[in-house]
Amino acid sequence: MAGDAGALRLHPMFQDHAVLQRDQAIRVWGEARPGDEVTVTLAKSRAKARADASGHWQASLPALKAGGPYTLTASSGDATRSAGDVLVGDVWLCSGQSNMELQVKRTLNSRAEIADADNDRIRMLKVGQKESVAPRYDFALPVQWQKTNPEKVPEFSAACYYFARELQKTIDVPMGLVNSSWGGSRIETWISAEALRKVGGYDDALDVLAQYATDPLAATASWGEVWAKWWHGRPGVAQGDEPWRADYAMGKDWRAAPRELGAWETWGVPELADFNGMLWYRTTLKLTAEQAAQDAVLALGTVDEIDMTWVNGRGVGSAYIGEKREYPLPRGLLHAGDNTLVVNALDTYVYGGITGPSSTRALRFADGSSLPLDGAWRYRIVPIAVGTPPLAPWMSASGKTTLYNGMVAPLGGYGFRGALWYQGESNTGDPVAYRGLLRAYRDDLRAHYGADLPLLVAQLAGYGAASTRPVESGWAELREVQREVVDEDRHSGLAVAIDIGDRYDIHPANKQELGRRLARAARHVVYGEKLPASGPVPLSAKRIDSDGEAVAVAFGDITDGLVAYGAEGPIGFELCGSEAGSCRYAEARIRSKEVVLRAPVANPVRVRYGWADSPVVTLFDGAGLPAGPFEIDIP
Repeated sequence: MAGDAGALRLHPMFQDHAVLQRDQAIRVWGEARPGDEVTVTLAKSRAKARADASGHWQASLPALKAGGPYTLTASSGDATRSAGDVLVGDVWLCSGQSNMELQVKRTLNSRAEIADADNDRIRMLKVGQKESVAPRYDFALPVQWQKTNPEKVPEFSAACYYFARELQKTIDVPMGLVNSSWGGSRIETWISAEALRKVGGYDDALDVLAQYATDPLAATASWGEVWAKWWHGRPGVAQGDEPWRADYAMGKDWRAAPRELGAWETWGVPELADFNGMLWYRTTLKLTAEQAAQDAVLALGTVDEIDMTWVNGRGVGSAYIGEKREYPLPRGLLHAGDNTLVVNALDTYVYGGITGPSSTRALRFADGSSLPLDGAWRYRIVPIAVGTPPLAPWMSASGKTTLYNGMVAPLGGYGFRGALWYQGESNTGDPVAYRGLLRAYRDDLRAHYGADLPLLVAQLAGYGAASTRPVESGWAELREVQREVVDEDRHSGLAVAIDIGDRYDIHPANKQELGRRLARAARHVVYGEKLPASGPVPLSAKRIDSDGEAVAVAFGDITDGLVAYGAEGPIGFELCGSEAGSCRYAEARIRSKEVVLRAPVANPVRVRYGWADSPVVTLFDGAGLPAGPFEIDIP
């Protein structure tokens, strides 16, 4: 390509040390001058493509068996781009939130694990964490394929790496690992807009997100209206209770906040000492005519975790913990005299509120001057019953489709053998909705990467204090959704992790065992090995005596019989009536492939097992695999 050699480019997925998916056509793409012909070669294969009007081209090479190393080359005219030391094997997409992101250096025995990590046939690529309001062709941050060695492996996903290391013991091919994960992320952020619309209930958010891509100021105001609509429909919210309005009259339930603000748990207010929920904040900014006429940016500093902010009754910004809260204000919004600033802050964990130093909070004007936000703030506690507000769709880890756009869409049509998914902690507040969302995530992956793409789901591990009585649990409900969605699909597998959690740490360090269980699920689901995918699974429950109080639960997928650890019978079973609060712990004993249960519940209709955030469970099989949590009906 004489005179314009720099126009030819391979997409960043195709670099030195890459792994390409075996046994399927290999798609390769990149950029060139519009209309230019590009020749792509790999091993003994060759394909041609032509750049379209936008300069993008894509070629398809014939499938190859596992092997290499090869050199992948793209050429056009006098220009050549190549990727060396390319292997062909099985490529896995590892995605989710912090337990997928958790690095090898933070796992059990990490020093020895890192020292022993020297495997040229496992290659790793970490997608940089950057959201996007629209699907990206390219990555926002640089990516690089890396060989597994003690220098590179410490920062890589432990679950992903330990999975590949274990799987390679039986599937002796090169493994390529693509880690696209973000701590604290909700599942909605990982689903494309098209797929999320099919779920239903997200049109308002997706419409605002589309508007945000071209007009952020107008979109922020639109989101303020969506937020207000939600508020008006909440229990306990009186008609006319609109704290964001400029003419709103604060009542006696508004109190003076400390001048420096800071975490509300530190204010010495008993109701806030251990409060996770929402607070309203309100203050007044007095501006001169000269100040009001200028372009201005509202800087709020740090808010833990999520804010929705209004100025003079108009929504001007909303952001997630860790994101910048510097909100440009539309011209004409400010005026001389008193201007109202209202912030609704949502916190769900540990400290909450407007927590940064007061020096970080100011109204900054175009002429370089600023007005500190250190005046008299007042606050009001929002009752817990009001619930959790909708989250602005442009946020990173808690938005709508933003991580798909920024961290999955750039993967293009890369070939994958399957996907690993470890996520759900951030969606335990609404496990009912998670069912449709997990199905949508699965189907969305298959729409982009193949109709039968296997999905391996890591079920949520135990976390939190053990229960002393039967309880309702969003964590347990979400685990049940994971189990049922996997069970309905023959191309999905579940890795049970209930016994390898940590009641004190939401990030359990035993990712080695999790990797082994994910690899076992892959051997069954992906490679067709005749072994149980996880551990014992419930098949049915039936009454076995005349009074209906004894119930037998039959199990399948058992290796070397059922066993109970630490007691004559397994712990963790409950029998339940039809009413809420009717569950009782059951006395259990193993009878061959069944567990027989008795509890003081008249005519039980359900069996629950491991039903708590952090349950005590002791039912395993002879291979050391746990029975996972479940709830099933008694006919």
